[in-house]
Amino acid sequence: MASSSVCAICALIAYDGTDFHGFQYQVGVPTIQGALEDALLAFTNAQVRVVGAGRTDAGVHARGQVIATQVPWRHSVADLQRAWNAHLPAAVVLLKANQAPAQFHPRFSARSRTYRYTVYVPNALGGEHAVRRMPLVERFAYYEQRPLNLEAMQQAADCLLGEHDFQTFGQPPQGDNTKRQVLQAQWQKVTTDLPSVADAVTVTQLVFTVTANAFLRNMVRNLVGSLLKVGRGEWAPDELQLALQACDRSRSAPPAPPNGLVLEAVEYPQYPELF
Repeated sequence: MASSSVCAICALIAYDGTDFHGFQYQVGVPTIQGALEDALLAFTNAQVRVVGAGRTDAGVHARGQVIATQVPWRHSVADLQRAWNAHLPAAVVLLKANQAPAQFHPRFSARSRTYRYTVYVPNALGGEHAVRRMPLVERFAYYEQRPLNLEAMQQAADCLLGEHDFQTFGQPPQGDNTKRQVLQAQWQKVTTDLPSVADAVTVTQLVFTVTANAFLRNMVRNLVGSLLKVGRGEWAPDELQLALQACDRSRSAPPAPPNGLVLEAVEYPQYPELF
């Protein structure tokens, strides 16, 4: 590594996207890409471009975003990771870094991506004592005050599996191809206690995990927003399939808020040693 002046680097990163306007660089506003590039500039004195596996929206988080860049560096990858983390804001961290294989690209080399969306529903308190806000939850989850029918949401989600035209639920990042293959679309329920001012509040955590070969812009949030309409009883489960088949953006429910969404993982089966 020390013999080369320019290193091709790939890294696994995590971030709290609350205060960022998404991953992709934009002039005049904080972005994850901008934070990564500014940090590199601070200790390498080089302006380089960082590319990511997915362009997460404003307010969306990541546990498993993958990035790559070429940076002037004569020391070890471990030293680069330490220096990079030392110059990043607290909301962004490199979890792992490696020398990138030849021809590796974080987006085009990926076989699939997994997102998770978390919804909290209160169980214990109701009526005039119903909890209206959950400050310890709402930064990383959507807090739903109404009951949700988990069975109906899963029944609706089952129709998403396989290859479909998802034009109803998103826009392609480039070109006009709106077909995507969904490999997993599953709701899970976890009951837990959260601390409150007085006693613990029992809440149900509903987590939607969706894996696909790729996603359209806003696709996951639009799907979750539509699935929540099913859970509230505003749509029958088969209405989601009808909306999907319509290939009409007006048939989607409004998107779920971004704070509940996390880019969980990007899979590279051909590079098992990287992450």
